[in-house]
Amino acid sequence: MKQRKEQIDEAVKALKAGGTLLYPTDTIWGIGCDATNEDAVEKVFGLKQRSDSKSLIILASDMDMVARYVREIPEMAVTVESLSDKPLTIIYPEGINLAPNVTAEDGSIAIRIPKCDFCIELIRRFGRPIVSTSANISGTPAPRRYADISDDVKKSVDCAVDPAFEHNSTGKASSIIKLGIYNEVQVIRE
Repeated sequence: MKQRKEQIDEAVKALKAGGTLLYPTDTIWGIGCDATNEDAVEKVFGLKQRSDSKSLIILASDMDMVARYVREIPEMAVTVESLSDKPLTIIYPEGINLAPNVTAEDGSIAIRIPKCDFCIELIRRFGRPIVSTSANISGTPAPRRYADISDDVKKSVDCAVDPAFEHNSTGKASSIIKLGIYNEVQVIRE
């Protein structure tokens, strides 16, 4: 098994080169890329065989990073994020400084701050948010563990993190809420 630092170095190198990444998150295994690189995001859509009209979730290391990629953060977001004890994705009204194909048609952006040291360190070292979409071909079940990922997906990415780092994954998708600028809340997925 490669050491954590070596794994993160390889992943950051792939992300900086516009590559795709197969990695464990705090929820399920994800396919990722630089969320600010339109061509890299396009590669992810191609790999998943998914329409690029659908938006993607991105991961940020902390609320300071979120603030650099959201036009205006609803007041409630900081409180909700700090009180959440489970993985939570928040859909913010308007993403900025991101690849245009990573946001929804209405300009909103779904962001999660992972509850996983490996992911946080990876994102901090990379310095930008990364895409986090389930590591499967669209229409097939999302992989709870590395063993559940199809060989097609494993062969299609530029860099794959060692499965030994999946120990912090819950194996379940995150909850999703949508926050409006005036603190309106809509539960999308519990």
